[in-house]
Formats: sequence, structure tokens, C-alpha cells
Amino acid sequence: MTDRAEIHWSGSHRDHQALAERHDWSQLAGLEQLWPELERLHGDAIAVEAPHARPPESLSYRQLRQGIEQAAAAFAALGVAAGDVVALFAENGPRWLLADQGLMRAGAADAVRGSSAPVEELRYILNDCGAVGLVVESAALLQRLALPAAALERLRFVVLLEGNAEPAASVAACTGTMPCLGWPELLERGLQAPLPPLPRGGSTRVATLLYTSGTTGEPKGVPLTQANLLHQLRHLGVAVRPRPGDRVLSVLPIWHAYERSAEYFLLSCGCRQTYTTLKQLRPDLQKVRPQYLISVPRLWEALLSGFEDALAAMPASRQKLLRSALANGRAYALARRLAQDLSLQPQTPLRRLGAAAEAAGRWPLQRLAASLLWPKVRQQLVGGSLRTAISGGGALASHVDAFFEAIGIELLVGYGLTETSPVLTCRRPWNNRRGSSGQPLASTAIRIVDPDSRRTVAIGQRGLVLARGPQVMGGYFGKPEASAKAIDAEGWFDTGDLGLLLADGTLVLTGRAKDTIVLSSGENIEPGPLEEALVESPLVEQVMLVGQDRKQLGALLVPKQEALEAFALAASLTLPKGTVADPALLRALTRQLNGLLATRAGARPDERLGGVVLVEPFSIENGLLTQTLKQRRDRIASREAAAIAALYGESPPD
Repeated sequence: MTDRAEIHWSGSHRDHQALAERHDWSQLAGLEQLWPELERLHGDAIAVEAPHARPPESLSYRQLRQGIEQAAAAFAALGVAAGDVVALFAENGPRWLLADQGLMRAGAADAVRGSSAPVEELRYILNDCGAVGLVVESAALLQRLALPAAALERLRFVVLLEGNAEPAASVAACTGTMPCLGWPELLERGLQAPLPPLPRGGSTRVATLLYTSGTTGEPKGVPLTQANLLHQLRHLGVAVRPRPGDRVLSVLPIWHAYERSAEYFLLSCGCRQTYTTLKQLRPDLQKVRPQYLISVPRLWEALLSGFEDALAAMPASRQKLLRSALANGRAYALARRLAQDLSLQPQTPLRRLGAAAEAAGRWPLQRLAASLLWPKVRQQLVGGSLRTAISGGGALASHVDAFFEAIGIELLVGYGLTETSPVLTCRRPWNNRRGSSGQPLASTAIRIVDPDSRRTVAIGQRGLVLARGPQVMGGYFGKPEASAKAIDAEGWFDTGDLGLLLADGTLVLTGRAKDTIVLSSGENIEPGPLEEALVESPLVEQVMLVGQDRKQLGALLVPKQEALEAFALAASLTLPKGTVADPALLRALTRQLNGLLATRAGARPDERLGGVVLVEPFSIENGLLTQTLKQRRDRIASREAAAIAALYGESPPD
């Protein structure tokens, strides 16, 4: 192994063994070739279902293949040809999948976004991608788009996924000769039209255009090819080993790269996919009892928060029992990982031996809890059948990771970006190094370089993360300057993330290069790890650190209201009224949180809060979170400009 931080990963022996146990899709040149084979393998087994659709929908693998081919024939009859782009603005459901794969089967690519995105963003995407057609969730969304005449003139058709009636008469935008079809009418046309020949161009043709969520700046189109997506389909099996008929609950936006690649992969394994919503997630966990659940850190945090709320309502004796069992479970898991050398720091033989002895001593109590307590907890949290859970789309707080490990849920973490289809690295069940993002997928190279000189740094040294592999895009759509900035002449993609590599190829992320806060002293602070530490506090629901060009850090804090009120009463301080809090309470809260930050390994004096302000929650609805629940830091700072100014004793902005 080189002592320079550059890993070219061809896959470990265990990786190859895991992939050898599942179906080999190496012969595919495009996703359109997958569905007939899945029909042959799984026939009338349920592939996808949407119990909350109106009416509820369910498709077997046979019906899925038939529907894809009907949609492809209909789109071809409407003039869709190889190389065309069709915009697809809708949420999760079987019809989305049929439209997506029908367009690919017809040789086209889809430009995708959720129906809840801002109208201005959807209009921008429609114009930027040069769409020849538009598939939308509903007539209401089409009317909300209020497309100008110039945009309508470019479109050959509009298709509405929602509802079962032909909608043209009720949609003012569909005038003149442009067809405006309901979903049943589209499929009916597909029955009357010939199925187009399989697309030409092999795996290099563009399959889809995904637009970056725009946490900062204007969204950019990311063209992913069939080869990009097929790489994920073939290699995600190193992390999970689904069996035909396994149940999967899908809650993330289907158009997002993370959910989308995972869905293609799970369907290729013969799983049964159920679409749900955040509102229906808890009851659906009990109804579906999934074996697999793929989501983002915020969801796992919410499940832990729900457990803590339930725990607080239990009798004192029950609370004491569960808290004691959890403490032992966390300590047992940590000792076991140290004994197996699965921490972020290399362990001496003596330290590993001591950890093994501690794990052995704690094992009887953990075994008892695993038999009597944790099955009931898992039943209440996730339905009781969950074998493996995947977290991606952001950093997972260590206390959340430790909780699920203690109660017996294997929580794996993956890392990637929209531009990388998205998975670059993932933790393996046999090498689940907590706090890391795992090892690269096959044929993937990771390099850590100095952000200024771009020279490769040493193993264990922090720097900018670069990536290269079959899953990396070729460049942004219609933006050569942005492409050249993101991908160098040797094909290395600049992820914008900071991290380091361990000797075994494991990637550890330490922050975002663009999120770095530079204090007036010149000290560089990575807010991500500090924010992860702060959300471990029972007082904190959400938090964002600020302090660029200021003397000290500050925190915009969304508190857990009941916990904050209890904290105030215990300290004989005035209760907050909404986001307005007595200065004495804010000072006490700052001290409490600084105490938490001080306990971090390697804590620095400048990683302390100079003050805290209470703010309203960040959500998708108010535009401060992306669809995968990442903070839009620039928008939050803009909304809270007056609060930030007050935090530093400055005049409010004009």
C-alpha cells in the first residue's frame, strides 16, 4: 500500500465474493434491457406499489415490463427520438418509474425534478435542458408553472401522471394542436403503436439529466449515462445482499441520484418496493416491515428522537433499565470495534487485547438485552424486520450511529454526489468502520490533495477529495467552464469535500471546502463536525454555525422546545417565547453547548461559541432544506441576517 493518499480500488476479496453471490448484469448495455430479464426471473411477484396513491397502485415485474414498453411506444408515437430530452417533474410512484424507463426505452433522456420544487427552478430546468416534451405530476402543477408561449411552442406534448381522466379540456395551457394526455390515454396510445427498436449507442448514451439541488448558486444539469447508472447497479451489492421478495420502503425523492440508483439496484435483486411519504413513514414501517430502508441522516435522527421521547414517558424503573442497557450496548460495540481494529485510529496489539477483554465482559448483558429488549425497540422503531439500513446524502452523527449499533441494526454509510451517480464509497458489513464513509466501489479511485498546490498528500493527512471512476459524469450539461473547473485533464472530479484516507483505503470526511468558516484571526473552522456534535444535545433540533470574518463562532439554533423549557425551569430562568429568549437563558445555553464541544476529541479553543440565537425551523417547505434535507446555508444566512447581526452586536442589514 502506498504512503500517498491515492487509492485505486479494484475491490477486495470479500467484495468479489459478495458480488459473485448475486445476478451478473455485466451483459447489459442499458437499463432498458433489464426489465424483460426481471420479468423472466420474477414474473408475477410484486415489483412496486403505492398504497397511498389515489387509487392505490401495484405492479408485478411482468406488468412493469409491459408498462415500460407501452410507455416507450406511446412516447415514440408522440415524436420522441434518440437523443431527445423530456422533462419529468413528479414525485414517487409506479407511474414515475414507467415514464422514466419508457423514455429510456425510446432512446431519450429525462430531466428530472420533484413537483414540490420552486416554480422558477422547474422553469429554468425546462428551458436549460431543451425538453421536447413535459411529464408532470398533475394539472395543478402544470397550471402553477404558467409556461410562457415560447416554452409551450417547443413542446410536442404534455403528459399528466395523476388522475385517470383525459385532462386536456381542464388545462388552459394545453391549447392548439399540442397533445395533453392523461396517463391512461398515454398507455392506450402505446397499445396502438409499434414498440420502437432498442436504442443504439451502447452504454455511453445519456440516460438522464439530474439538476444539482442548488445549496449555493444556480442548479447545474448533470448528464448521467447508462454506463454511469449500470456501474452502480453492478456494484452496490458489496454493501447489501437483498433476496427476491425482500421488502423495501422508499421515502426519499425518486428522482434524486441516491434513491434512484438504489431503487434500480434493489429492483434488479427482485425486491418489493413500497413508496411512502414522510407523513406516512411511521405507520408504513409497521405495515410493510421492511428488510431494507435507505434514507438520509435526518431520518435516522428523527427515529432516535422518537425513541427518546417514548423513553421519557416511561416509568422511572423502565427508563433506568433501558438507559443502562443502552450504555452497556454502546460500550460493548465500541470495545468490539477496537478489538477488531475498526476504529479511525490504528490500535496497538495490547489495546486490542484489552478491548477484546472488555467486550467479553460486557457480552452477557448485551446478549440478554439482544434477546429481551432490542427486538421490541426495533419493532416499535422500524417494524422489526429491518436487516440493513443505509444512510447517505450527508454526515451521520456519531451518537446516532452508536445508538443503532447498540440495538442491533447494521447501519451502513455511503458517500457520493449527484455528479458521481452517486456512490463513490461505502461501508461494508465486514468492515463497518464507524465515523468513516467506507472504501471505494470497484474501479473507483480516490485521491486526497492539498487544496492549493493540488499535490497528493500523505495517508492520514487531510486535504481535498478527488474521485475518478466509471460512475463519474463527463461534465455539466451545456456548461464547459463549470465542467473544466470540476474535472481536470486526467479525469479527476473535485468533490468539494475535505477528508483523509486510511491505510486500508477507507475514506474519512472532515468537512466541505466551501463551507469552511474563516474567523477574523485567520483560523479555519469546519462547521460540519461541530454541528454533528451539537445535535447530540437533547436541547438541539437543528443548528447552523456562522462566524465568517468574525472573532468567534455563533450558532443559529432551532431548539427542542419542551427540552429547552425544562432546561430554563431547572436553572430558574425566564421561559423563551418562540424565538425570543432572555439573554441569561441564551448565555446558559451557550455554556451548555460549549461544554459539549469541549468534550470532542482534539477540540480546539477557537471551536467555541461566542453566542447563540434561537431561530425558526429549517424545512423543505420554506426552502431552507434540499429534498434530501441538506441545509441551504446561503438561504439560511440570508433569512437570519438580522439575527446574525444581533448575535455579533452589529447593525441589522438594510
